[in-house]
Amino acid sequence: MSHSTPKSQLPTPKSVLLFLVLGGWVLGVGSLTAQRQGGAPAARTAAPVDLTGTWVSLVTEDWRWRMMTPKKGDYSTVQAVMTAEARKVADSWDPARDTAAGEQCRAYGAGAIMRMPGRVRISWENDTTLEVETEAGTQTRLFRFQAAVSDAPSWQGTSAATWLTVGGGRRGGGAGARGGSLRVVTTNLRPGYLRKNGVPYGANARVTEHFTRLDEANGDAYLVVTTLIEDPQYLTTRYQVSSHFKKVADGSAWNPTPCTAS
Repeated sequence: MSHSTPKSQLPTPKSVLLFLVLGGWVLGVGSLTAQRQGGAPAARTAAPVDLTGTWVSLVTEDWRWRMMTPKKGDYSTVQAVMTAEARKVADSWDPARDTAAGEQCRAYGAGAIMRMPGRVRISWENDTTLEVETEAGTQTRLFRFQAAVSDAPSWQGTSAATWLTVGGGRRGGGAGARGGSLRVVTTNLRPGYLRKNGVPYGANARVTEHFTRLDEANGDAYLVVTTLIEDPQYLTTRYQVSSHFKKVADGSAWNPTPCTAS
């Protein structure tokens, strides 16, 4: 579903390319889950990889549809999985109407927020909850490792987090004897857009994400977020994309911006 990257864009690190090739393997390590059960340590202590810090997006695929709002009716790379109902909804997209209705954040929900260009900041809210803040739309996501709470439907929904661990790997940041990734399953969503020009996902959509840190020999750190969306209302099959980020030294350039409908 991705397109070739223009030469003017940042190159994809070799480790990121390797991850994309082996992406199916990463999604299949559920049996290696490390959960907080009984006397097991809290999620923060048990983390097999360090995802905290500020990360800036590297738009290495779908540049044309991520760096600017696509024209109405431009469904390239996603049209193959859109239902007839989804196309009907997208064809009626009206950003002015969304703004007037207070729905200008439809493209900034959990189904698409990690595709937005800009920075994300990851930190621990407490020992069992990771917080992800985004510049785009000034959104906040909470990944809870404990029992899910019963919130009202929202743009970011309810996210249940689990560590996936692999013995013998490197821990992000160079410490520890294990490697792994973070699996996040989000439901309880307000209807939103997969793409800013009105390609919809519904209230019953299920978003499964894997956050994987990759460390280069020169000290650079990258984050790959693989997002898989299931929605029986608007998608004929599962829709999957991968978004890439590079860790920055500090958050001095942090600049949150509000949601916009166009």
